[in-house]
Amino acid sequence: MNFQDSILKGIQDAFASCFQASIPLEQLSLAPTKKEFEGSYTFVVFPFLKHSQLSPEATATQLGNYLKTEVGAVKNFNVVKGFLNLVVAQEEWINLFNQVYTSTSFGQLPSNGQKVMVEYSSPNTNKPLHLGHLRNNFLGYAVAELLKASGYEVIKANLVNDRGIHICKSMVAYQHFGQGETPESSGLKGDHLVGKYYVLFDSHYKDQQKGLISTGQSEDEAKKNAPLLLEAQEMLRKWEDQDLIVLTLWNKMNGWVYAGFNSTYQRMGIDFDVTYFESNTYLLGKDIVEEGLAKGVFFKKENGAVWVDLTEEGLDEKLVLRGDGTSVYITQDMGTADLKYQDHEIKKSVYVVGNEQDYHFDILFKIMRKLGRSYGPGLYHLSYGMVDLPTGKMKSREGMVVDADELMEEMVATAAHHTKELGKIEGFTEDQATELYEILGLGALKYFLLKVDPKKRMLFNPQESIEFQGNTGPFIQYSHARIAAILRKAEQIGVDLSIEGFAYINELAETEATLIQLLNDFERKIKLAAEEYSPAILTQYLFDLAKEYNRFYAEIPIFHEKDQHLQAFRVALSFQTAKTIKRGMSLLGIKVPERM
Repeated sequence: MNFQDSILKGIQDAFASCFQASIPLEQLSLAPTKKEFEGSYTFVVFPFLKHSQLSPEATATQLGNYLKTEVGAVKNFNVVKGFLNLVVAQEEWINLFNQVYTSTSFGQLPSNGQKVMVEYSSPNTNKPLHLGHLRNNFLGYAVAELLKASGYEVIKANLVNDRGIHICKSMVAYQHFGQGETPESSGLKGDHLVGKYYVLFDSHYKDQQKGLISTGQSEDEAKKNAPLLLEAQEMLRKWEDQDLIVLTLWNKMNGWVYAGFNSTYQRMGIDFDVTYFESNTYLLGKDIVEEGLAKGVFFKKENGAVWVDLTEEGLDEKLVLRGDGTSVYITQDMGTADLKYQDHEIKKSVYVVGNEQDYHFDILFKIMRKLGRSYGPGLYHLSYGMVDLPTGKMKSREGMVVDADELMEEMVATAAHHTKELGKIEGFTEDQATELYEILGLGALKYFLLKVDPKKRMLFNPQESIEFQGNTGPFIQYSHARIAAILRKAEQIGVDLSIEGFAYINELAETEATLIQLLNDFERKIKLAAEEYSPAILTQYLFDLAKEYNRFYAEIPIFHEKDQHLQAFRVALSFQTAKTIKRGMSLLGIKVPERM
């Protein structure tokens, strides 16, 4: 039992002794004391006044007196209205630090025996990844890593949208305007080359619409009758009929895109355990429609179309199969949900998809639950807000996108410029400096996109993200590099970091106790971030930890300390802080430098 547990048990005993009240332990909790008050942990008495029948101040005072007398971990207390602030005895902090410092599994919670799939990225093979995809990928990867660290067995999945009319548009444009161009001949990454033809399609398609409108057609008629669109629709029909010429072109262009995607994923530090392709899953789900009809979950209309009635669930009627027997998106998604379960027997499945798809996933999940799927209760849509820029919304058809590759390159270049200006590469070789710029640039980008709660829409500010001060990735990375330098010096002068010497320490500074408190809170933050599917909880924790360490570094001498035991403790505290920062940042997919 650590001292927080003993304090909570003491509070439970205090209620029994002072107020003859029996309160379950799980209803009691401690929160960190606000910095403006003395104390380390605070117990809020307001929810329990019905048991004491006293004022908040009187209740807190009686509890505080009991704890100070009966619980060794509580050295003192103070009361601010209904808040009982507890001052922890010094030796408890040392004991707590020893537990954290000697743990062989710090930052990894025990297995909970549960399996979860996290699906993210889900790109289309008609264009390269853009800024919105970066938030999706970084968010999906971080959530997967957090779930893994909190005890889940995690399967990272990617569902690639590699078929459909949008893919055919790029193919038709390439047939008309490509003239045999390849990634090699053009010097373009494959996904960029295919995206170029998607933009070309849209440009020529609009020209054709204007021409048709000038002949007297309405705008709607012109959109439907433009020859390029009719060609794309015909190509899709041929693809579904397995036309050899169409399939050959489709395979060639998709192959270019996959090579491009893989290069982008590698630089992003993103990976997947399994990849599903829509071309293999788009026909799935028709058997589920038949099952739903048999169970009375679905119904047929006069034209033969199959629908589901979700009015009792607060929605409306939704088409699940067209009258001509062809699938809609929900048909495929039902089948893919079953396929995932058949492949991996998952009970929890997280879909990382933008909030414009909220309605779609609400329908899908309600259908699967109505069908009685065992995994139905574990379906979750991690709905995230879009990323905005000062220039406004992105439109991929018109080529007005913030390209992911270009943005990463820009961030690395900005990191290089900023780092050189601040003189943080003294003594670096060219290769070492290049590696540092990559670590800082991508770290800044990832951290900035992850520090905002996923549900919120956000404005990406590249210049702000790269700063070495404030709540940024580079600030935390620089803090780690600073500690690494301290550890190298400690090793050079032979500081003994064994915990036996820590027992001789009589008094800790307030900032040292705060650091220990923060370090001990790491695993709780991992668990909370995983439960909330919010890496922002971890980014805030790491910022607070780095900030507190910098305060400790500014206020407390390390190598000027004459007491060897205290010096060793401070080096060990630095070591554990660096270890925690490195582990926490790795869960976000961010590397930290050893020197700057």
